[in-house]
Amino acid sequence: MTGNLFIVTAPSGAGKSSLVKALLEADRGIRLSVSYTTRPPRPGEEDGVHYHFVTVERFQAMLGNGDFLESAEVYGNYYGTSQPWIEDQMRAGQDILLEIDWQGAAQVRKLFPDAIGLFILPPSLAELRRRLEGRGQDSAEVIERRIAAAQEDISHAYSFDYLVVNDDFATALADLQTVVHAQRLAIRHQMQCLEPLLRDLLGPA
Repeated sequence: MTGNLFIVTAPSGAGKSSLVKALLEADRGIRLSVSYTTRPPRPGEEDGVHYHFVTVERFQAMLGNGDFLESAEVYGNYYGTSQPWIEDQMRAGQDILLEIDWQGAAQVRKLFPDAIGLFILPPSLAELRRRLEGRGQDSAEVIERRIAAAQEDISHAYSFDYLVVNDDFATALADLQTVVHAQRLAIRHQMQCLEPLLRDLLGPA
């Protein structure tokens, strides 16, 4: 039985990380793909849990070996998703979740066309701005750049399979869980799981 590959994407401020964390806590049948990065760990981050922290030299070597399903450079740091790990996990029947941007999602879906794309939207532009300002981390100029970047991200939402609006957190989480459950009931997946039952039901009366 082959596992499902879920891709979750959202603009900054939409609440993606919180929703993904809650989904993983609620559904132990999904594993988060831990990306590789060359950026240094932030306070509280653990190697192998939040990211695999590697040197630029090791990252480039892995890239040259074709180890990354998708990779990108962001603000001078490199990020990549391990293709061998995902393939091994899915072959073992494990559902995997990727938390990546729309560009990474496009790269992944070229190799895994059956991957399920979920895009999380904020309820409004005004609410997105309020959330970004509420962090208290960025200047007004930086927030405006983040808003512009968010609108660019949202313009690619049409290429995803599902749109989830994160207005009420509990409702948005329930929507994510519904998508996961529905995919597990899809015929492609159930044909593998229920082959013995179908053989029995279709046998001699």
